[in-house]
Amino acid sequence: MGMNRYHQWLCGSELWAKDVRDKQIPWALEGAELGQDVLEIGPGYGATTRALVDLVPNLTSVEIDEEMARRLERLHGSRVRVLHGDGTALPLPDEDFSAVVCFTMLHHVPTAALQDRLFAEACRVLRPGGVFTGSDGVHSLGFKLIHIGDTFNPVDPDTLPARLRDAGFDRVEMTVRPKERMRFRAFKPSGEPAGR
Repeated sequence: MGMNRYHQWLCGSELWAKDVRDKQIPWALEGAELGQDVLEIGPGYGATTRALVDLVPNLTSVEIDEEMARRLERLHGSRVRVLHGDGTALPLPDEDFSAVVCFTMLHHVPTAALQDRLFAEACRVLRPGGVFTGSDGVHSLGFKLIHIGDTFNPVDPDTLPARLRDAGFDRVEMTVRPKERMRFRAFKPSGEPAGR
C-alpha cells in the first residue's frame, strides 16, 4: 500500500477518525444487516475498525501491511481478531462470515484484476445470503491530488455492479454521490428458490 506523507498523516489523524465514525460509516452501513461475524478487509490505520468494534459482536480485520496489523492488535487487544494477510488471498475458510466490509481502500488495490480477486474472496468467505458492503471515493481532481505518489486505482461506480456479479454476488445496490463517495452492497446467493 503506497501512501504519500500527507495521506499517511490524514488517515492516522483524529480528524479522519471522527469523520469516519460520525459520517462515513453511518452512511456506508445505512440499513445494512451485518449479522454476528464480520470481516473487515484493509483497515489500514484502523479508523474504520475503531468505528466497527462497537457495532458488531465479532470482528475480524485482515490487513496486508504487517506493521499496521501489529498496530491494530495493540490498539484493540482481544476485541478484534487481527490477521496479517492479503484481501486477494484471504487466510480464512469458506462461508465463515455473515458480512464482509471494506471502506475507502479499494482504490489502493493496484490493478482491476486484483480488485476482482478481492471481490471473489469476499464472496467465498461469506455464508449464503451474507452481505459484502462498503464505500470508496469517486474519481475527482481532489481525490487524485490527495493520492499523488500513492498506489491509486479508483473503482468506476458504473462498472462495479457487473464486476461484483462476475465475482458471484447478486442483488447489487449502488449509491453514488458524484465527485465524492460511493457505497455498494452485494449479496451472496442464498441458494434458496426464488419466492422464499
